Amino acid sequence: MKAYELLYFVAPTADEEERAAVSTRIESTLAAADGVVDNVEEWGKRKLAYEVDGLAEGDYILVDFHADPSHIAELDRVLRITDAVKRHIIVCRQDRD
Repeated sequence: MKAYELLYFVAPTADEEERAAVSTRIESTLAAADGVVDNVEEWGKRKLAYEVDGLAEGDYILVDFHADPSHIAELDRVLRITDAVKRHIIVCRQDRD
């Protein structure tokens, strides 16, 4: 398994229930692929460089996890179809393997 970082943001107007649902969906997708969530950091509201879907700021969450590289495409697909997630990026961390 390799180390990865997932950074995503949701609308700052999203409630705790919606954020928890996104977090649960990410964790369940990783668990189904035998992945492990190492750490979750909530960065809070940050100003965006440009507007995304009419939003000037977003509520950022950073997730460190280990997973098999063949299952990253499924996680990416799940994040793309989740309406609460406005943007996301998954990066392989060579320094944490």
